Amino acid sequence: MKIIVCGAGQVGFNIARHLSDQQHDVTVIDRSGDLIRKIQDSLDVQAIEGYASDPALLDQAGAEDAELLIAVTWSDEVNMIACQVADTLFQVPTKIARVRNQAYLQPAYSDLFTRDSMPIDVIISPEREVAEAIFRRLEVPGAFDMIALAEGAVRVVGVMLPEDCPILLTPLRHLTELFPSLSMRTLAIRREERIFLPTGDDHFEAGDSVYFTVPPDSVARAMDTLGHKEQEARRIIIAGGGNVGLFLAQMIEDRAPYVNAKVIEKDEDRAGAVADALDRTVVLHGDALDMDILREANVRATETIVTTANDDETNILSALLAKRQGCDRAIALVNNPVYSPLVGSLGLDVVVDPRETTVSRVLQHVRKGRIRAVQSLWGGAVEVLDTEVMETSPLAGKTVETGKLPDGVIVGAVVRDGRVLAPDPDTEFQAHDRVIMLAEPKAVSKVEQLFSVRLEFF
Repeated sequence: MKIIVCGAGQVGFNIARHLSDQQHDVTVIDRSGDLIRKIQDSLDVQAIEGYASDPALLDQAGAEDAELLIAVTWSDEVNMIACQVADTLFQVPTKIARVRNQAYLQPAYSDLFTRDSMPIDVIISPEREVAEAIFRRLEVPGAFDMIALAEGAVRVVGVMLPEDCPILLTPLRHLTELFPSLSMRTLAIRREERIFLPTGDDHFEAGDSVYFTVPPDSVARAMDTLGHKEQEARRIIIAGGGNVGLFLAQMIEDRAPYVNAKVIEKDEDRAGAVADALDRTVVLHGDALDMDILREANVRATETIVTTANDDETNILSALLAKRQGCDRAIALVNNPVYSPLVGSLGLDVVVDPRETTVSRVLQHVRKGRIRAVQSLWGGAVEVLDTEVMETSPLAGKTVETGKLPDGVIVGAVVRDGRVLAPDPDTEFQAHDRVIMLAEPKAVSKVEQLFSVRLEFF
């Protein structure tokens, strides 16, 4: 697929890296010469310096033959104009734009993004996506990640295994015998720096990071089985009243009325605006690095602090300070990947990477075949795919064993008529099944083919 990526910042770079690794024909445009040189030195893609909305540059980038344009520059206006130019002059079929300014996304202005006005097929609001990602993690205390797939029928949960996990060193094939009614399937294990898809002969070790699938009503039991007995937070502090913090507070008010939330915001005017936008949430004007403000927020009685400022160091330090004062759990928003290896040793419980959240949203629209959702994990080392079996799919009527699944793929769950099936080698794929699977990058294109619609269907 010919793809143009407008913007070579952290998000654009990671999108280009993912797509290039999977053999797509990628061209990146950015006005920063330094970023373009970094792209050229690091990735097997074409890179062009200049404004992404410039018709001549889009022409040079091959927009006439492009199937997809992804506009993720720092400027909303450049992103929108790039999509307009790509549609009007080059008829690019699919256009994705990142839009940060929430004024553009107000319901009153919904007519702006239509075929006759601003032809953008998919609008990504990173702040809303990140707030959703944080809220999902709050729903499963003890998990460092949680993804809802198949219209909420399946949860993909990421946890780190503690020393007292009761099933350490037990071969995974025995777990079905030990817990026959628990529809849990292990998808991937990260042990130190190694990531692998487990077989029945593998086992868990203390310190492993694990992703598994489970139905929503079995999440608590699965977490207990893996040694996590944390209670859902009832008192939460949100340090940072920017868009992410505000959206998260609004989600808590709308979806978790039993939670007592407080927001700490350093800027006085912004604190007032956040207070006006919320109904039940207490908003404190102050610095989350100020001990007096944390005491005023009653940090000692708070189960979870979520730090959402625009500065990584502030988020990390305020989270650690809150934990030192007695807060049970800390979730920090961290953009710089350099800090990721330090998370465990620093004492942070969960780190949310906005880049990975945005990249996953984009990949969902790149994947071919009946792929409903995509989530990139561990910096793109593997992907979770939510797929649908069509009548003409090569998998229809085949079993997990006979379906000739490519190497580097593991099936985590099959959803049929609202029921979640824990797959075994004899599980047969049927038309309209939703299949949740994990795939290594090398296997993604083969998975797309398995869930594609054959020409004879028409």
